[in-house]
Amino acid sequence: MSSSGHGHTPAAWTGVIISFIGFCVAGAFIVLANVPGFWAGMALIGLGAVVGGLMRMAGLGSEPKRAAKPRPQAQAQPQEG
Repeated sequence: MSSSGHGHTPAAWTGVIISFIGFCVAGAFIVLANVPGFWAGMALIGLGAVVGGLMRMAGLGSEPKRAAKPRPQAQAQPQEG
C-alpha cells in the first residue's frame, strides 16, 4: 500500500496539517461552549483544503492518475512459406 505514494507530497501534508489543527481548535471550543471559536476551527479545516489544492496546482502535489490508454493492437505479419 505504501508503494502507491498516496499523500506523500508537500501539498497533501500541508493541507492535512492545517485541517488537523482546525479540527483540534473546533473540538476544543465545542467543549468550552464557544461558538465563534468552533466556527474559526471549521474555517481552518476549509482553509487546509484550499491551501492543499492551491499547492497542488502550483506543482507541489502528485499528478492525478488518468485512465490507462489502450495499447495499440499488434498487427499480424504475413508468414513466408
